[in-house]
Amino acid sequence: MDLRKLKTLIDLVAESGIAELEITEGEGKVRIVKNTQVVAAPMQAWAAPAPAPEHAAAPAAQAAAAPAAVPEKPAFSGHVVKAPMVGTFYRAPNPGAAPFVDVGQTVKEGDALCIIEAMKLLNEIEADQAGTIKEILVENGQPVEYGQPLFVIG
Repeated sequence: MDLRKLKTLIDLVAESGIAELEITEGEGKVRIVKNTQVVAAPMQAWAAPAPAPEHAAAPAAQAAAAPAAVPEKPAFSGHVVKAPMVGTFYRAPNPGAAPFVDVGQTVKEGDALCIIEAMKLLNEIEADQAGTIKEILVENGQPVEYGQPLFVIG
């Protein structure tokens, strides 16, 4: 199964209400499981205001909940490179090698930034814009989610 099909399936699971998807194509088999902990937290936060008896109380509760959600997304100055898939983030091609990039390094569009391992496949993530690496937002060996910010390029 090619990477584009896999990404489409991951997007499908992420955007839908299903928790798990398993597909067999020829001899290949893919199983995608949504992280239920991430889904459970927002549901609990919205479940509390719903039983309120008055309609006036619900907008007040939603207004109080809205400012709490804003700090979760830090503002980055520069272009943010996001994870195109779920997997494990690696800064170097192998454990003993130097990292692909460091903070302060200049990169061109198409330069390798990191590797994301997904289902035993190593996927090289490239810069989609030229600039200087301002921040590296993920630690080596850390799991990443689809769309998670990885780098800030200034």
